[in-house]
Amino acid sequence: MPHVTIPGETDLQLYYEDSGGDGRPVVLIHGWPLSAEAWAAQVPALTGAGHRVIAYDRRGFGRSSKPDGGYDYDTMADDLDALLTHLDLTDAVLVGFSMGGGEVARYIGNHGESRLAGAVLAAAITPALCITDDNPDGGMPMEGFTGLRDECAADREGFLKKFMTWFFSNPNDLAISDEQFAEVLTITEQGSDRALQDTIIAWATDFRDDVAKFSVPTLVIHGDSDNNVPFPPSGRRAHEMIAGSQLVVVEGGPHGINVSHTDQFNAALLEFLASLD
Repeated sequence: MPHVTIPGETDLQLYYEDSGGDGRPVVLIHGWPLSAEAWAAQVPALTGAGHRVIAYDRRGFGRSSKPDGGYDYDTMADDLDALLTHLDLTDAVLVGFSMGGGEVARYIGNHGESRLAGAVLAAAITPALCITDDNPDGGMPMEGFTGLRDECAADREGFLKKFMTWFFSNPNDLAISDEQFAEVLTITEQGSDRALQDTIIAWATDFRDDVAKFSVPTLVIHGDSDNNVPFPPSGRRAHEMIAGSQLVVVEGGPHGINVSHTDQFNAALLEFLASLD
């Protein structure tokens, strides 16, 4: 299995899948608590359109190493940079879903856009979910994030099932099949306890300074019935902050729009990618 090695006291192995080919590289960054497998409905559409698709498992998740630390966005953006550097990707598009949008933002904030042709924020936690004195328009206060972490620590299995039910409900009815839901729960089993808990706290990261640095073409796509990352404090604000960004709002879309509304999600993504040519 292909891995990129991240040097450290103990070297970290970051698992990735690469379709290869000469097309524009599209790097898919999954959400919590999933892995690259969460993009199964997008990869065939993207490769079929001629793109080179790279999807990787974030540290602590999927088939990547499960270190005790490094679950802050500076480190996770450095992991992404190591992957892009290892593959020597240029003219690439980063597609960040949910917490993966944070990696896109912090990557641009810390590493710039020289390797990029565009960015996609899909149901993303950007620009700043945590309500603070100088960010009153966030989604919830810090106590909400710590509460979710504590729930996950106390009853991992029960919390994951509840969270993923919210994830795919719009807002009350499950928008995917029972079979799809079971498959998703199987993916969640791969994450380490430390990764699951620490990355919940990382969701409170303020990305406003990072988002202000976006100059590449950007697509913001979000469901209007998202329970986990409500549209007004996230997708709407990101679109307003990023000059010239495109906005697609999926009517009736839950958080997991790439699975529940696959055709609409893929069509919007492919149209955006085609606009970059």
